[in-house]
Amino acid sequence: MTIRYTLRASVLVLGALSLAACGSSDSPAPAHRESTFGDLFGSNNDPNITLGVNKYIWNAALEVLDFLPVQTVDPFSGLIVTGYGTPPGGGRPYRATIHVTDPALDARSLKVALESNGGAVSPETVKAVEDAILTRARQMRIADSNL
Repeated sequence: MTIRYTLRASVLVLGALSLAACGSSDSPAPAHRESTFGDLFGSNNDPNITLGVNKYIWNAALEVLDFLPVQTVDPFSGLIVTGYGTPPGGGRPYRATIHVTDPALDARSLKVALESNGGAVSPETVKAVEDAILTRARQMRIADSNL
């Protein structure tokens, strides 16, 4: 239960920080005004402008992890949260939190967190899932450019 609470808290903090970092304004803030905690959640930007995520990474993540039941999807912030599922040919169930943070097709645009019933998942497994998603995203982009 502690791992689930920690994962959920981490996702919330990561989401809040990501949203705060994505905001920008065309003019610099006045020099005399100090930032406050409330500035993390406020924005003076046009409300019609949304955060951008890379469509290839987004679709590749859904395709590569299609054996996991999707619980929450937010394409505007780039967050995908899945339930537990067992990979084909595997015996250990996993759940994943995927965060696509940028419109660029770049490894830095993808954050993957995996959890299993038995506890922590090895960094090698997380890296393998990230690599599979990025490889599939590049394949999708190449296929689109050949049209």
